[in-house]
Amino acid sequence: MKVLMLNGSCDKNGTTFTALKEIGETLKTLGVDYEIFNIGGGAVRDCIGCGQCSEKGCKFEDDGVNEFIAKAKEADGFVFGTPVYYAHPSGRVLSFLDRVFYSSGKSFAFKPGASVAVARRGGTVASFDVLNKYFGISQMPVVSSTYWNNVHGNNGDEAKLDEEGMQIMRNIARNMAWLLNCIEAGKKNGVSLPETERNYKTNYIR
Repeated sequence: MKVLMLNGSCDKNGTTFTALKEIGETLKTLGVDYEIFNIGGGAVRDCIGCGQCSEKGCKFEDDGVNEFIAKAKEADGFVFGTPVYYAHPSGRVLSFLDRVFYSSGKSFAFKPGASVAVARRGGTVASFDVLNKYFGISQMPVVSSTYWNNVHGNNGDEAKLDEEGMQIMRNIARNMAWLLNCIEAGKKNGVSLPETERNYKTNYIR
């Protein structure tokens, strides 16, 4: 089993990475592999709703969206991490995830997901709430912890000093591994995925 994590920060080794790494290393002790995918500092396009998505994902291939989608198809669970600048997830992580889910949302259905927000001080709870919306619309079980999935610090070293934050990250990993094992056990015992209705799309309410 493998968990794919998204580092939504330009800083490859900053606070967001530090939080994700704590989750990943705990997963490894539980027999679950992980990979951290870095958005990086390059330009990330917004989704323009052009409807020209393909089996590969988004029509535009000049950033990491389709590479992430290819990895997502093979992953069993996900963690999305974002830095917090103005009491909200970073603009680039939202642009990235909008295109990922608009073009390939079915690749995430019934796979567990967790979100993590990292800040110097405030805005983490609102950011955590925004990222969880991707799970709710995509039939993804949400992995919780023992408090909001937040870590505080102005850099990676400070984040490590947030003992409760690091504890929350480790509990995310334990809950993720437990849920992945439950899903695997269900498959082995003949528990099939639920049927999904997609016939009705109400564009307005009379």
